Amino acid sequence: MAATAAPRESLGTGLGPASLTASALSPALASSLDAGRELTTGSRLVRQLEQPAQRLALLDFDAPSAAPFPVASPPPVRASYPITPARRALLNTIRYSEGTWAGGQEIGYRILFGGSLMRSMERHPNLVIRTARYASAAAGAYQFMPFTWSLASRLLGLQRFSPEEQDQAALLLIQRRGALSLADEGRFTPNLAARLAPEWASFPTLRGGSFYGQPVRRFAELKRFYEDNLAQLLGETPRDNANGSLAGATSCDLGLLVCRPVDGPGPSL
Repeated sequence: MAATAAPRESLGTGLGPASLTASALSPALASSLDAGRELTTGSRLVRQLEQPAQRLALLDFDAPSAAPFPVASPPPVRASYPITPARRALLNTIRYSEGTWAGGQEIGYRILFGGSLMRSMERHPNLVIRTARYASAAAGAYQFMPFTWSLASRLLGLQRFSPEEQDQAALLLIQRRGALSLADEGRFTPNLAARLAPEWASFPTLRGGSFYGQPVRRFAELKRFYEDNLAQLLGETPRDNANGSLAGATSCDLGLLVCRPVDGPGPSL
């Protein structure tokens, strides 16, 4: 994350309109509505859709980074992203780039900006740390800024600042940057790094520098770490998931909670 306290683009700045159109629904739902009719956030159907009926996982769709995030003032969905080897390798690479890898140990999830450790993982510490050049309240394995964490935790219904919840919030940020499908390809490319550069200042842009003019890791270094880490993860993964397959997982539209098996026949509620 950006180390300075200066304003920056963050999660939630591009939230979409406060209504959802029938065209965004599954065919079963859309057929019950008049064409073009809008669903306001107070409508009975939307209230029903806002109630998670079971443990759900978020849809792995990739809206372009310039497009608005397709949810306006969403309720907590208490959902989770499946974590495949390819996704774990990218998460670990972000930790490596941000200086919180700590040899893969859980202590990396407790690191504050500047290198000190938070005492508790009950919540984001929201503590500004000052160094000779920067001041930041970034914390955790992915160096979440307080505002970014607040938005992510509300979107995902996160209650604490645990390692598992930090992983989920990081995947949400990756999705928001239009990079989740790239991550699922199992390759660390310049385009993938550049898409995440506005979120993590240590990632290089296509020109090789930091999006925020701060210290940045070289692409070749991150690529080497990613490939080594992914190889290790794949060596520990059963053959039926060796390619990071999402088979058997559930995917849901974050705004509408329309869910389906990843390789299943179609959407359902």
